[in-house]
Amino acid sequence: MLYPFRRSKARPLGTAKSWAQAHVYLGTLALLAVLIHGGFRLPRGGLGWALLLLSLWTTASGLIGVWLQKWIPAALAEGLHVEALYERIPALVGQLVAEADTLMAGADEVAERFYRTEVRPSLGRPNPSWGFLLDVRASRDRALEPFRRMAEFVDPAEKGRIDDLMSIYTEKIELDAHYSLQGILRRWLVLHVPTAGLLMGLLAVHVFAWAWY
Repeated sequence: MLYPFRRSKARPLGTAKSWAQAHVYLGTLALLAVLIHGGFRLPRGGLGWALLLLSLWTTASGLIGVWLQKWIPAALAEGLHVEALYERIPALVGQLVAEADTLMAGADEVAERFYRTEVRPSLGRPNPSWGFLLDVRASRDRALEPFRRMAEFVDPAEKGRIDDLMSIYTEKIELDAHYSLQGILRRWLVLHVPTAGLLMGLLAVHVFAWAWY
């Protein structure tokens, strides 16, 4: 009988989602408060300009971050079959390279040349691209186009090998997508969090100066 009561007390301060929403709303209202405080006029002093520009940057980067945090997880979940942690992706790519090298050992001249010139150079390391942010599936399909062209020229005996290589390369592309999109989220934090901290520090200086003088 006491379980519902205990469960309601498990998160007395709310969920992370509710705190994130409050952060967004309060941050936007804070920018409005800055504009009202300045009378919607351009500031005259250096501190005023710093506060205004940092407020604009922090709010804009925060709203961009909201969009990124909604768009990127959905894109990764709907468009990809592979899941990977950002830190493990280079090691996973290395495993795919070793697997592909083993697969293509003993291939005929045409297949071996295709692997060496078209596939192996981009298979060897993560290749981040902003294109994944716009359309994960389209970027993957474009990258696989050489395999479709190769199917017209490869010896029938090598077709199974090329299909297996295409599967490996598809997994590599999906790892590239994870590396790109997760990397964008990490870089966004670098752009948003330090400026927000600097803004809070300058705001404290501004309030202290107003109260003291």
